[in-house]
Amino acid sequence: MSANPTKTLLEVKNIRKFFPVKNPLGKTIQQVKAVNNVSFQLFEGETFGLVGESGCGKSTLGRTIMRLIEPTGGEVLYKDQNLLNISEREMRRMRKDLQMVFQDPYSSLNPRKRIGAILEEALIIHGMGDHSERTDKVMEMLHTVGMQPDSYYRYPHEFSGGQRQRIGIARALILNPKLLICDEPVSALDVSIQSQIINLMKQLQSEFHLTILFIAHDISVVRHISDRIGVMYLGQMVEQAPTDRLFEEPLHPYTKALLSAVPLPNPKLKRERIILKGDLPSPMNPPLGCSFHTRCPFTMEICKKEPPQVQEISQDHWVACHLY
Repeated sequence: MSANPTKTLLEVKNIRKFFPVKNPLGKTIQQVKAVNNVSFQLFEGETFGLVGESGCGKSTLGRTIMRLIEPTGGEVLYKDQNLLNISEREMRRMRKDLQMVFQDPYSSLNPRKRIGAILEEALIIHGMGDHSERTDKVMEMLHTVGMQPDSYYRYPHEFSGGQRQRIGIARALILNPKLLICDEPVSALDVSIQSQIINLMKQLQSEFHLTILFIAHDISVVRHISDRIGVMYLGQMVEQAPTDRLFEEPLHPYTKALLSAVPLPNPKLKRERIILKGDLPSPMNPPLGCSFHTRCPFTMEICKKEPPQVQEISQDHWVACHLY
């Protein structure tokens, strides 16, 4: 399904999630700023890729949108309704439209339940159909994700990682959601299996008319599935652009460093590798000014004092950097 840039399905505005750090007496002494003032939009029918190195807050952002983690502040507007202002009961009802695929398919599946019972559980919670109808729906969904009918009677430990992830996707799609949040769904899989799962998700997106937020640390994986990409660093969004434009004209120095590490398909082509100096700063004590200035090769005095504002450099290409 092609994206409809005129219709916004989800809008995230200045979302923040700070985790308290407490001393032995239980008093909060510091805060881990896992997600700090992140804003973006998801258009109906598109796939928005979210990338960044481990610890940048992208998974926390996905779970905060779903309210699996309660945010510190900001807004999450789904069809113009703020999900952060509704009750837990209303949010449970809303999850029929918003589903999540987790990074580790094994830990997200109940090892004591058969696959049929795992998939049927969501239908029972939302009061959909009788036992016979639910069984038919589960069988149909197993077929849709490429699993054999006998999978219904088996346990999670009897499947490979790729098969378990297909089951995780089936569980997420069985309620026919509008929005799917995929939290690093292929990072625990072999490369050959990764491509199968990516192709399956592209096929299912068209079949189920899905809008997808795809979270990953591998920007080359995100490239194959995303219409637009957002780059996160230390809890903040530093650049957003359509996929092709981001790869052709990266603006932020951090984005350039990420792309320089992507292998080129033609060994005769060479790209200058940008090696970032220093370690990723702690989100408990982020640098003043621009959070990237301690590792940036283009640091200026203003970078050390003032955080850059997000600005649109060209159509749909946003960046937070004092160079522009």
